[in-house]
Amino acid sequence: MNILAFETSCDETSVAVVRGGRVLLANEVLSQNDLHALYGGVVPEIASRSHLEAIAPLTAKALSAVSGEIGAVAVTAAPGLIGALLVGLNYAKGYAMAKNLPLIPVHHIRGHIAAAYLAEPELAPPFLAAVVSGGNTQFIEVLDYTAMRVIGGTRDDAAGEAFDKGARLLGLGYPGGAALSKLAGPGDDAKYRFPRAEIRDAPFDTSFSGVKTVLRNLIHHAKQLYGDDWAEMLDLPSVAASYQRAIVETLADKLCAAAEALRYDTVVLAGGVAANQKLCGELRARLGDRIHIPPVYLCGDNAAMIAAQAYYEFIGGARAPLSQNAYATFGVEKALCQA
Repeated sequence: MNILAFETSCDETSVAVVRGGRVLLANEVLSQNDLHALYGGVVPEIASRSHLEAIAPLTAKALSAVSGEIGAVAVTAAPGLIGALLVGLNYAKGYAMAKNLPLIPVHHIRGHIAAAYLAEPELAPPFLAAVVSGGNTQFIEVLDYTAMRVIGGTRDDAAGEAFDKGARLLGLGYPGGAALSKLAGPGDDAKYRFPRAEIRDAPFDTSFSGVKTVLRNLIHHAKQLYGDDWAEMLDLPSVAASYQRAIVETLADKLCAAAEALRYDTVVLAGGVAANQKLCGELRARLGDRIHIPPVYLCGDNAAMIAAQAYYEFIGGARAPLSQNAYATFGVEKALCQA
């Protein structure tokens, strides 16, 4: 069964076709990074307008690369920027209605987890997953393809958000995660001390507001002492490396502790921050062949992961009416079709 899927939850427009939840036939992605860089972050109105302009041509391009009938239409319906989500949802509704095809709403976080199915066709639940991105940091028990239980998450900033905000403080622009990692490359990650938050009543929860505040205070103090020369008086590669280490070690500590406590031999890392090589290296060193990480092109937002998850939602009976709504926030444990 070929599923046509749309992803417009934030600042990437993507259209993909996947067969049987495992075989990638087409995956077109258009990034909006250049549009938002001027503002230092995603501007929702600009994101929505860009999705409107891009979605039809990307659909034509994706379909032109695929032979065989489309059996269903899938779309990210939550969570995300509500205006951006509605662009994809309404386009998917129109296509489904015109072609008389079933409509399958998909949770964005479930989609990130399903990216691993495309990378490793033999992978199957149950397993433990960490979904780490600019807007989400969650540790999830994947009990079955559509049955999930959240065991931990961030109390404030997501890990990807902490990377982007840290990069902005260091003057690296947007998006900042990759730029911060590049700056950190030659740095000494033990030179500066950044905190690791522990939440006593929730051992698998994270908090990254403190590490960001320490970085802001370090830079502010340097500016007070040295004025415009502040950057020259700090070892910026080591600042970036130490900051990155604090985030990476927190994620690795929590994920590994959860895997041991819940006795999971299979662990999946997904989401945009799964592209961070320091985090991948740390988890491979600790977990060995127990850790499964999709390739970089499947870590960021893309419609292929939505199509992959949609196949299992479809098997589970998910069929959305044309009145299906989009949601800025929505729990990964709940079924979208029942909302």
